[in-house]
Order: sequence, then structure tokens, then C-alpha cells
Amino acid sequence: MHPFLYHFPTTLRFGNGLAAQAGELIRPHASGKLLVVTDEGLMRSRVLDGFFQSLRDAGVAYETFDGVAPNPDTSVLERAVAFLKEHGCTAVAGVGGGSSIDTAKGVAAMATNPGSVLDYEGYDRIPNEPLPIVAVPTTSGTGSECTASTVFTNKETLFKTVIISPKLFPKVAILDPELTLRLPPAITAATGMDALTHAIESYVSKQANPISQALALHAIRMIGGSLRKAFYAGADLQARADMLMGSFLAGVAFSQSKLGNVHAISHTMGGVFDVAHGIANAALLPYVVAFNVPASPERFREIAQALGSEVSGLTDLEAAGRVVTLIRDLNRALGIPSTIRELGVDLAHLPQMVKDSMRSGNVLVNPRLTSAADIERIIVAAHRGDIEAFA
Repeated sequence: MHPFLYHFPTTLRFGNGLAAQAGELIRPHASGKLLVVTDEGLMRSRVLDGFFQSLRDAGVAYETFDGVAPNPDTSVLERAVAFLKEHGCTAVAGVGGGSSIDTAKGVAAMATNPGSVLDYEGYDRIPNEPLPIVAVPTTSGTGSECTASTVFTNKETLFKTVIISPKLFPKVAILDPELTLRLPPAITAATGMDALTHAIESYVSKQANPISQALALHAIRMIGGSLRKAFYAGADLQARADMLMGSFLAGVAFSQSKLGNVHAISHTMGGVFDVAHGIANAALLPYVVAFNVPASPERFREIAQALGSEVSGLTDLEAAGRVVTLIRDLNRALGIPSTIRELGVDLAHLPQMVKDSMRSGNVLVNPRLTSAADIERIIVAAHRGDIEAFA
């Protein structure tokens, strides 16, 4: 066992209907005016009516910035920071999917730090404490409510820049499964597979520790046992609760362990082709697992068991191979394409994709040693649908 540090300062509040009490939970962290960062579609849906009423009932003054878009770039962040300063807000709440929570983290950091958010790429480079951050997820996927990272696309280079700092952990994460009941099936699938990818990559990461692995493996069980039900019977509150908690556990796990080759490549796909992050992860996951299995068959055997597969009588390598099949079957059930070609990825950009993927720190913790040639092989195989490339 290698030496490790476990640090998780976020307070979790979990419960059905908790959004209606959010104002009381947020008030200790919003002594002045709160900026609520969200997206226009969520505002139109009226899902947040109870949340906003709770702010008013608790006497929390607030302004709302609803200009967040998927795969947010630096221009969105700049507009949100300007909005915060114009209205004199002193705390930030990210309410919505991962893009809204990531944007809220960026706003809180850039309200108290100079320059561009891109100046802080990498680990622990933010000098000044951000404004207080609260996170209220309405999807079950990114885990951003419990991580120390945020991601923004550089508009000039199309590179998705990852900023990681312990200062970016939210003060409070408020998880209300009822907020996820109206998620459309396509978003349930994309965010759910994002969470499953987090859990799997965290579990096999070279930087994993016993705590992160325990969380990741339980997340795999919860997500594997509830994602189909949440997709096909979206009003099933127990399935929604299990997905929300599974996503949270996976987020806590990877905040300690980092991830792997799936995220190294999918961030590139999101930056260059604007592919939805969860869908990119899902389409890549079987190919990266097939590549990684020889490096850690015993851990992938445990993942196969956590996903409900009977592996008694099989060797570690045979049992590990089941994970590839299980993921491909799950993707098929959720209507997720089996190749990245179907997502609009063009191999004319292959050199840039390889170069940008290799910039990611996730490559360094991937369980199998990975070169630029390996990244290229994974991308080409995922484009062609050639899972046998790793047989």
C-alpha cells in the first residue's frame, strides 16, 4: 500500500424533498448576496421553484445567472464573474448538472484571484480562497458537487483545461433525489454512464487507496443496479436516489484517486468536437477497459462481480473480460453509440487528440502504462468499433 492523503471537507445533506429546505442550509454560507449559477433550460422547467422559494423563506438574498451551456468555455465564466461583481454577490451556488456546478466553482475562484482561470491549470495552483461554494446537483453523473476540480474549454485551442485545488471543494452539497425525477432518458443515460466511468476508473487507478476503492466499488454496485431502472422508469424514486448517491460516492472516490485514459481522451473529444462528456465516456469505456484488463485483471474481476456477473470458476483474466461485455450491453440498452465515429469524431484531428490526451494527468494514473501510440490505438479502435484490437 502506497502512502496517501485523504481529504474531504464537503458537508453532505441527502434526502427527498431537501431542496425545499435549501435556504436554511445555505444561509450560514451566504451572509451577503448569493449568486445562483444554473442554465436556462432548467429555469424554464420550473424544477427549481421549490429551491428558490426556500431561499426567499430563509431570507437569503440572491441573483441568478442562467447562461451556462454544456462543456462551458472561458467566455461563459467571464460573463458569470462580471455578473457576480456587478451584483455584489459574496457566495456562489451551482445548481444543475456538472456544467453549472463547475462554472460556479470557477466563478467563486475567479472572484478572488487575478488573471484567467486557465492560469491555474493543474494541481493546487489557486492562491486565494474562493468565495463559499454550495452545490445542488440535478443530475446523477458528474460528482462535481464533491470534487476539488473544475473544467473549462480554452476557446482558442479547444483544449479542455482541468483545474484541481482543495480550495474548490464545495462547503455543502445538497442532494435531493426528487430534483432528478424529471430528467429525460437521454440525460439519465449520459450522466449515469459518466458516474459509472468515474467509479470504474477510480477503482483501478494507480493512485487509488483503500478508502477511495471502497467508495468506488460500492458506487459501481449502486449504479449498475439502478441505471437501467432510472432510464426506463424515470419516476422510480428509489432508483433515482441510488443513482444520485452512487454518483456522489464515485465523485468522492475520484477526487482522491484521479481517473484514467477514458477521461484523458473524452476531455479532448469534448473540446474539439463538443461531444457530451458522459456520452464520450460511455462510448470509450469498453475500449479502455479492454486495453487495461491485462494490467489489473483481479480488480476488473471485482468490478464484474459488483456489476452482478457470476464469475466463479473463471480465471481473473476471463472474469475481467466480462466487464467489457457488460459495459457494451449496458450502452446498447441505453441507446448509446458503440463507436466514437457515430458521435462525430473525425480522425483528421487524430494528432491533436493524441497530443491533448497525453497532457492529461489521468494518463499517469491509468493502470496500464500508456504511450502516445497507445492513445492513438485506443482512439482508432473506438472509431472503428474494433474491440478485438485488444484481444
